[in-house]
Amino acid sequence: MEKLLKKYTILTLIAYLVFAFPALASSEENGKKFNPGELISHHIADSHEWHFFSIGESHYSIPLPVIVYSKEYGLEIFSSSKFHNPTHTYKGYKLDHEHIYAVNDAGHVLEDVKIYDFSITKNVASLLLSAVILILVFTAVSRGYKKNKGHAPKGIQSFFEPIIVFVRDDIAKSIIGPKYEKYLPYLLTVFFFIWFNNLLGLIPGGANLTGNIAVTMVLALITFVITNFSGNKYYWKHIFWTPGIPVPIKLLIVPVEIVGMFTKPFSLMVRLFANITAGHIIILSLLGLIFIFEHAAASLISLPFVLFMSFLELFVAVLQAYIFTLLSAMYIGSAIEEHSHADHDHGH
Repeated sequence: MEKLLKKYTILTLIAYLVFAFPALASSEENGKKFNPGELISHHIADSHEWHFFSIGESHYSIPLPVIVYSKEYGLEIFSSSKFHNPTHTYKGYKLDHEHIYAVNDAGHVLEDVKIYDFSITKNVASLLLSAVILILVFTAVSRGYKKNKGHAPKGIQSFFEPIIVFVRDDIAKSIIGPKYEKYLPYLLTVFFFIWFNNLLGLIPGGANLTGNIAVTMVLALITFVITNFSGNKYYWKHIFWTPGIPVPIKLLIVPVEIVGMFTKPFSLMVRLFANITAGHIIILSLLGLIFIFEHAAASLISLPFVLFMSFLELFVAVLQAYIFTLLSAMYIGSAIEEHSHADHDHGH
């Protein structure tokens, strides 16, 4: 573990030197003052290309496919590099602050033309990359179980087995109860999906996928759907006509319970989004201090804090995956929990 931490520290420093510091050199060469807000917003926002860094007029990025449809122009598929021109227009489309608009020959936006953007953006590409990594990793783990059946786990299997067992025993089984096996695949998937994407987001030049509220909203929505479709009669009775309390109090509690159905997934969505985005902003802000002060002393002060935050974000990456999975299991468990007759009479 000590060797692993040393390697991570060295690689993190090298990565920041390679990917972050060219931004200052680029600003100086172009005669522009470094803008930390622009750097931060560029990193945490989605984009139509995967940008790594710039040196002078050279931009090191991977153009991504642009897929747009409108009734007027039909379906168009082309590379985002086509927008790399002074007007940022191509085939009647214009890219402005990562939004695509239909324009006329004079370059004016056509407000009445509805654009459907299905482009492979940076976040979508990162999502596909993480899916491939997850498939490769757990295919290897599955092969390990087949190959080492009846023997001690080896290689990648030995690393992931304790984590899988932890999610199964300490989250799914202990919270959901006897019916946990039905929901274990989802809980394992959401745990590793969030954890892997949190880690990918910490790589300089990586995408801020779990810091995108649309992604966290979909994850929370899936938990919401599973919870409510799994709810038994006791769950729905507790929401719409809570047993064991006087009728006047029931009339007050019912609206609260209904609102609570929606605040639970909302809290899941916001918690993951806010924590991951905040971590990225803090790290980039600390790096920005070096460029703002433009002095070696700023580097000596900022870099230790950047490293500290990077190590803290490694912990936050797995912690947020754990919290999301734990709360999802709690919500599902409360929906399928069986209540005894004595529970119904409680409060009389």
